[in-house]
Amino acid sequence: MKQAKSDAAAKTKPVEKLTKSEAKKALAELAAEIAHHSELYHQKDAPEISDAAYDALVQRNQAIEARFPELKRADSPSEKVGAPVAAGFAKIRHSRPMLSLDNAFAEEDVRDFFARVRRFLGLPAEEAVAVMAEPKIDGLSASLRYEDGKFLQGATRGDGAVGEDITANLKTMHDVPKSLKGGNPPKVFEVRGEVYMRRSEFITMNERRQEAGEPLFANPRNAAAGSVRQLDPSITASRPLHFFAYSPGEMDEVGLGRSQSEFLKKLEARGFAVNPLARLCRGVEEALAFYAEIQSQRAELPYDIDGVVYKVDRRDWQERLGMVSRAPRWAIAHKFPAEQAETLLRDIRIQVGRTGTLTPVAELEPVTVGGVVVSRATLHNEDEIARKDVRIGDRVLLQRAGDVIPQILAVVEKARPKNSKPYKFPDHCPVCGSLAIREPGEVARRCTGGLICAAQAAERLRHFVSRNAFDIEGMGDKHVTAFLEDKLVKSPADIFRLKRHRAELKEREGWGKQSVAKLMGAIEARRKIPLDRFIYALGIPQIGEATARLLARNYGSLARWRKAMQEAEDPKSPAVQELDSIEGIGPSVAADIIGFFAEPHNLSILDDLEGEVTVEDFAAPAAHAHSKVAGKTVVFTGTLEKMTRHEAKARAEALGAKVAGSVSKNTDYLVVGADPGSKARKAAELGVTVLDEDSWLKLIGG
Repeated sequence: MKQAKSDAAAKTKPVEKLTKSEAKKALAELAAEIAHHSELYHQKDAPEISDAAYDALVQRNQAIEARFPELKRADSPSEKVGAPVAAGFAKIRHSRPMLSLDNAFAEEDVRDFFARVRRFLGLPAEEAVAVMAEPKIDGLSASLRYEDGKFLQGATRGDGAVGEDITANLKTMHDVPKSLKGGNPPKVFEVRGEVYMRRSEFITMNERRQEAGEPLFANPRNAAAGSVRQLDPSITASRPLHFFAYSPGEMDEVGLGRSQSEFLKKLEARGFAVNPLARLCRGVEEALAFYAEIQSQRAELPYDIDGVVYKVDRRDWQERLGMVSRAPRWAIAHKFPAEQAETLLRDIRIQVGRTGTLTPVAELEPVTVGGVVVSRATLHNEDEIARKDVRIGDRVLLQRAGDVIPQILAVVEKARPKNSKPYKFPDHCPVCGSLAIREPGEVARRCTGGLICAAQAAERLRHFVSRNAFDIEGMGDKHVTAFLEDKLVKSPADIFRLKRHRAELKEREGWGKQSVAKLMGAIEARRKIPLDRFIYALGIPQIGEATARLLARNYGSLARWRKAMQEAEDPKSPAVQELDSIEGIGPSVAADIIGFFAEPHNLSILDDLEGEVTVEDFAAPAAHAHSKVAGKTVVFTGTLEKMTRHEAKARAEALGAKVAGSVSKNTDYLVVGADPGSKARKAAELGVTVLDEDSWLKLIGG
């Protein structure tokens, strides 16, 4: 009982005090909540909860991953930007990634951001870090591309790499220049910004929709996103939309300028609207004062904002800081506090994930929290229910904490019905009836049914065909479920054998010759897949997109990866040492990968898949074609003088190198600074090339 209470308390315990076991369980719960509601928000413009709930969940997820990097999951929200492109829109690949931003929720987070920038750049204490502070507009992110001064195309953020083609819709907006002002237009001028709707115009539009008997939009953000993502541009043209420009995409140095503040002036000169409240802040104190000022004005502003964005002003510092997998190091969003509301808890429903985890979800009397209608909230796990003593029929206090499902803060005990009974968490799976067990020290209760459990089989297949995995259009959730129920598909490879059931599919309700042909075409188009996407599609615990790319880059081919992982079952083998040496692969992640390959059933799935698909070897991006270190394994040790260790690793990875944490026979270069220690001795023993900092910079051309 003491252990159960301890695990439950971990949900609200400060991240720095979490045990490793508590952290692992928390990450599992956070990943499931965030993924579902991100899709609702970014792809369907129909969130069930507010921005505040999601942000708190994402913040906690990132903080836990920062403290326990080896626990990062396959479905980690920190590796994702937005959501994939929805059906019905052409795709546009961004020439440069359209990144998301990390979030700050407290003054301490902002001070930490400034401190991180200072440490990364190795700045002296007396040198101020100036940032451009801009109100964070709550709208739809869009990228506008101009060539030779003419508007060529526009796209949504999508998943950060590929967005939806909304060119025709953007052309209907007065705030989007059809051609750039000023002389000598650059060859390419790509601008990112936010499409939004003013509050007063939103209210007027909803009043007209109500009079016409049409469904109402939940808030200005949803209205703007829904308006831009119309397949009929005439609908977009009828909506009162606006655009604030704020950041560059692809463009030359002349277009960029030397700073963010200079860039905003260039945008205005070219005919774009920029937020007039943006202000240059020289240091953290000025930035926090600006935040307080904007927060006090929030209700009076003509548009919705949900925080303030700080961007390091100097362009050369931005370039040095670079980015992590989904966000730049040189910017952060300081979000406003979460909003709360009270409502009735109607029921507690148990969801079963692809790994068999039973997750309780509260079904609520719908309530509006900050303009978003909320009808569900996470209850995390059975310990959390017991700790808060949440019961069906209770009135509960909700808090919005981001783009995803909100959380229940507490029960309003004075409003509890007299006949109320404590909730008893099920000990059998609600889907297949198998025993649901809870291992000692575990927070989650898991179904023991394995693949006989329809929920687990369905979730695994949904992940396999998802946008960032095999990306098979037409294989939606309902189709995966139906194919499983009718035994047309049992394993991933069966998807590629569906053509054998072509005649049967044509006879199914809702299907026809054309829809079947479209599905078959989508499946055939995915018989070739890059190694990193294939690894991600397998759904190995803790292997997200970034970790899948890391593995693909380090092993190069499926055959080599398989062979190495099977050899790694021997804990003393060189294969284990190689896996452990990869920067970003900790003991927990390595154990999950090795465990996956130790299961004969998984090897059978791999064998079956290899008979149906071609997994392409990892190829370094074209940008690395002329890099002398692309594909090389590099280890840094000692104190570097001309750059920080973080900056050195970031630059190496940007050039296609593989950065490892320890020296092995697979190491190509050891870069040594002052006091190199044991790594230098081991490199000498193994015959690894050792470079000082100057030699390394000469090698990479920097």
